[in-house]
Amino acid sequence: MSVSCKFERSLLSHEEHEFVRVTHHPAIYEHDADGLKALRVRVRELRDKERTLVRQKQRERRGKTEPRGRSFPGTVDQPLHRKQVFAAALKRVNKELARIAKLAARTAHVEAARRALALHRAAKFAPYPPADGTAHEGMRPLPSRRRRTSVDREKIGRVSQATKVAQAARDARG
Repeated sequence: MSVSCKFERSLLSHEEHEFVRVTHHPAIYEHDADGLKALRVRVRELRDKERTLVRQKQRERRGKTEPRGRSFPGTVDQPLHRKQVFAAALKRVNKELARIAKLAARTAHVEAARRALALHRAAKFAPYPPADGTAHEGMRPLPSRRRRTSVDREKIGRVSQATKVAQAARDARG
């Protein structure tokens, strides 16, 4: 249930109204995350106090308990509405904190993506290796250390042909 600022002002004391006023639209953006966290603690305390008062009043109406204290302050006329005002203020503060956290996370992700893209692009253009072995007269040929073997043309298919002949002889025996 949303209530107007005028109705909030009529329910709350001046000090309480200042806490609730800074949770509304233009004023809430002036606070940083630490300020909003401190504000959240204070508004939560006010809401919990009103919730306790509402429950006490309900118990008194049902006859479950005796009235507590001598007298209540003049702002206790509508404790349920006051609790709802503080709950709505707390909801606005929590939403703003969540928005700030999402914005910070998005900024961090964008920066990480830019760094990754820069690394990716840098990896595509690998530098050429230095020309160490080409001083003055150019590179010297290195002779191969492998032994050069040559096989006669007649002997190239000899082994595989011998296997074929042996298999054919075995198959013929039966």
